Amino acid sequence: MKIYIKNMVCNRCIMVVKNELERIGFPPTSLTLGEVELDREINDDDKTTINNHLQPFGFELIDDRKSRLIVQIKSLIIELVHHHNSELTTNLSDFLSNKLHHDYTYLSNLFSEVEGTTIEKYYIAQKIEKVKELLVYDELTLSEIAFQLNYSSVAHLSNQFKKVTGLTPSHFKNIKTNKRKPLDEV
Repeated sequence: MKIYIKNMVCNRCIMVVKNELERIGFPPTSLTLGEVELDREINDDDKTTINNHLQPFGFELIDDRKSRLIVQIKSLIIELVHHHNSELTTNLSDFLSNKLHHDYTYLSNLFSEVEGTTIEKYYIAQKIEKVKELLVYDELTLSEIAFQLNYSSVAHLSNQFKKVTGLTPSHFKNIKTNKRKPLDEV
C-alpha cells in the first residue's frame, strides 16, 4: 500500500520517516520523496497512529488525490533539480506530464490553485536554491553551475538569480552568510 507524506523533501527526511515507521511497527518496503510503500494495507486507525508519530517531525499523511498530486509534482522537481539536474532531456511540462500521466494544463492549474504559485516559479526557486548551495561550496565556476543546471548561459542564470534573490551570484558568494532555505520552505 502506498501512502503519501507532506514535507518529505530530502534524504534526511526519508531517513527520519523510515526510522519512525519502523519504530511504530510499519516498516516500509520502499521510500522515495513524498511516497512510502508499505507491505500491508492500513486502516484509518493506523493512519491516525502514523500521522500522530510523524507530525512532531513536521510531516503529515496526505489522503486526498489532489494533495498527493501536488506532493508528487514537488518531489519530482526536487529530485530533478537536486539529484538529477542534468537528466532533463525534455521540457519540464512534458517531463511532469509523462511521469504523472496527467495533462500539464491540469497539473499547472491544480498546482497554482493549491500553492499560490506556478510550477515554473517553484522549479526556478528550487534551481536558485541549488545554485546557492553550489556557490557556498565554492567548487564550481558559475559557468560550470550554469551548465550543470541546464541554463542556456551564465547571463541567464545570473539574471534569474538576481530576480529571485535581489543579489548577483558574485555578491551572494562574497557575503558568505547562509542565505539558503530548507527545501520545504522554498
